[in-house]
Amino acid sequence: MSNYIPKNLEFDQPGRNKLIKGITKISKAVKSTLGPRGKTVLIESPEHIGGMTITKDGVTVANSIFLDDPVENLAVQMLKDAARRTANSAGDGTTTAIVLTEAIIKAGESNLTKENNITEVVKSINQFSKIILKELKKNSRKITKARLLDVATISANNDKVLGKIIADAYSKVGKNGIVTVERSQNHETYATVTNGIKVDRGYTSNLFITNQKNDESVLEDVLVLVCDQEISNILQIENVLKPIIQQNKKLLIIGPCSVNVVNTLAANVVRNGLKLCNIIPPQFGYKQHELMQDIALSVGAKYFSEKTGDDLSLLSMKDLGHADKIISGKSQTVIIKNNQITEEIEKRISDLKEQQENTELVADKEFINERIASLSGSIGAIYVGGNSDVEQKEKYDRVEDAVCAVRSALEEGIVKGGGMALLNCQRKIEEVFITKVNDDEKTAFLILADAIVAPAVQILENAGKKYADIYPHEYIEKNKDYNVKTESYGDFFKMGVIDPLKVTKTAFENAVSVATTILTTNAIITHARAKE
Repeated sequence: MSNYIPKNLEFDQPGRNKLIKGITKISKAVKSTLGPRGKTVLIESPEHIGGMTITKDGVTVANSIFLDDPVENLAVQMLKDAARRTANSAGDGTTTAIVLTEAIIKAGESNLTKENNITEVVKSINQFSKIILKELKKNSRKITKARLLDVATISANNDKVLGKIIADAYSKVGKNGIVTVERSQNHETYATVTNGIKVDRGYTSNLFITNQKNDESVLEDVLVLVCDQEISNILQIENVLKPIIQQNKKLLIIGPCSVNVVNTLAANVVRNGLKLCNIIPPQFGYKQHELMQDIALSVGAKYFSEKTGDDLSLLSMKDLGHADKIISGKSQTVIIKNNQITEEIEKRISDLKEQQENTELVADKEFINERIASLSGSIGAIYVGGNSDVEQKEKYDRVEDAVCAVRSALEEGIVKGGGMALLNCQRKIEEVFITKVNDDEKTAFLILADAIVAPAVQILENAGKKYADIYPHEYIEKNKDYNVKTESYGDFFKMGVIDPLKVTKTAFENAVSVATTILTTNAIITHARAKE
């Protein structure tokens, strides 16, 4: 028993009060960033150059918070989990998730009485939540090119320049394309779009270089060999090398080659003017196998793999794929294929999207995104610059959020922004509530009716406005939305104040999940801390 850890126990309302105290602290820090008039947060950051981070990104603020009190800190961790799950699924909406969680908990504390059966109340909250989610979907619209720009701009904290860069990149890569965010090597922020498959591997010998100015091997109308087993002897690929040399064709080998084979290929390039290039397979382990399958499918090649027992000595010309152009640099290769996407590729993309829905790990989601982008043949990269390291970090966070928000909008469509999408669901749950007579159902309605107003209230508060002054009536009139940026009323869809449906929906779902867990908590066990 020498290794046991003593515990502290908290029960009932005193325990919940500590949880609420922790939630109030993290929420106060995070919700000040919400909306176009939201404020920035300054964070002491030992992992960052200069020791500080300045940000308006809710998840960055949340992740930096840890509290001394163990019970308060448990609440903080739960809220961070809700924010993280929202970010992982939708890419944005972390602040909204935190604001909603706090609002549901505080509304619960105000409306719950001793007469209520908390289990029945939570059951009713979940039922009403489903009605709200259906209403959100019903009120959503498909995204257009103009609205794409609006989503990108709003998610980048109303930065029109960044919004246009992001929207343009997505317009070029299309729905199945992917846009990544990188740090620029200078102060400029710009986007590049590659029409093809990007492989994070460069040429194995600089003797393959054809463009000395850019240090690149550039070949057009190229045959492609795809394999993951080492070519240790040039005779292994003699069946295809001979006709390629005779017909003066070009060849890209995506596969591991021994030093001798690389040297032989390079010598033939220099001495005999052959058009050859070799890169090693990307990634490692299962990721390598899956990426190589994708590459082979995209270029129409047979994938010779050790895992499936393929024999390279049986290789023939019909097993090679084809690319319109390849550009291989020191660290990456782009394979451009301008043909139409085949049914087989469409099916693979569809399967990958389904797989992505069932995957929870962020790294796996991102990897699947890369695979989809490679198969669809469009890859964009936004390089974020800044005049200082602090400025670049703050801008990078905003661009990353905006890129994810646009991706979510493309997936499921858009709803009104500024908290109005949830606010307009009040009428729907009231219609259902009118038919209910049970006290627990009434309490559940009051909790949700109070809570779904919270994001709109907070956005107005951050702009120095009072909700009661802006919306003096109990329920909001249709198309009378208040834009805090222009200080005018109108229809948010027409005004371009919009959010991705997936962001609003995911933030709400995760908020309800965490809030109801805290409302039903009756005992809290924490490690006992040593007293000073």
